[in-house]
Amino acid sequence: MIKFFLIVNKQGQTRLSRYYERLDVERRSQLECEVIKLCLSRTKDQCSFLEYKACKLVYRQYAALFIVVGIDESENEMAVFELIHNFVEVLDKYFSRVSELDIMFNLDKVQIILDEMILNGCTVETNKNRILAPLLVLDKVGETSS
Repeated sequence: MIKFFLIVNKQGQTRLSRYYERLDVERRSQLECEVIKLCLSRTKDQCSFLEYKACKLVYRQYAALFIVVGIDESENEMAVFELIHNFVEVLDKYFSRVSELDIMFNLDKVQIILDEMILNGCTVETNKNRILAPLLVLDKVGETSS
């Protein structure tokens, strides 16, 4: 099961966080701080999987952004590694070359994409067209009402 999904920049600022298990705000802040320090301190030569307390971390770096996913022992690290890449490909398809600013100014759309892919900590969809379908419908509704 996926426990959390984070998008963080190189300065350690969280751009998106989604939790799939209950954690109070103080614990979330502490977890994010520790996880960000762990991932940002690693070199490109090091493995993208690491142990962190009661979970495993899987992360990938794309330009100035790190995407970090916390998983339990039942989840496959390689599958999550590919899920991260698929997520970025969907963002690229929607925003045409996604950037940190796209994520910051369209956080609602990024969350819709993430929600289409992951439900209650389980991967439910990986097909890019199916993931983007609800968002494209919303965009069409927005255009016709303007």
